[in-house]
Amino acid sequence: MDGQHILFACNQNSVRSPMAAALLRLRQAGGAHVDSAGVYEGGLDPFVEIVMAELGVAMHDHEPKALDDVDLSAFNHIVALTPEAATAIRDRAPNASIEFWNVENPSDERGGRDAIVEAYRRVRDELDRRLKARFPELHEKP
Repeated sequence: MDGQHILFACNQNSVRSPMAAALLRLRQAGGAHVDSAGVYEGGLDPFVEIVMAELGVAMHDHEPKALDDVDLSAFNHIVALTPEAATAIRDRAPNASIEFWNVENPSDERGGRDAIVEAYRRVRDELDRRLKARFPELHEKP
């Protein structure tokens, strides 16, 4: 396997994992292959589209997929963003090296639209910080 192949996984591939993958693609200066998947296939959350558009990232091309739709052995870095994703990956690929990032679920936020959008921004910004720290060799653009 040439280069870095990075998979981000969450529950439905609708919030955290597509955000992480899109952020790394946006900022990367290296040629890593980046993908995302969920334990189950969901639909892209519209609040993800809102907060990613603030950075100039269009998410309309994202097609949610399940872990069963990807070859886990093709990735040398797997980042699970939910405990359920970490468990599902261990079940499917017991020898895989998995990192677990405990990232809040912004869809749990209650309140008005502004509070919900702010929760999604917090998650987006937390993922961006973690990506810069974990993949500094790829994450070189501001």
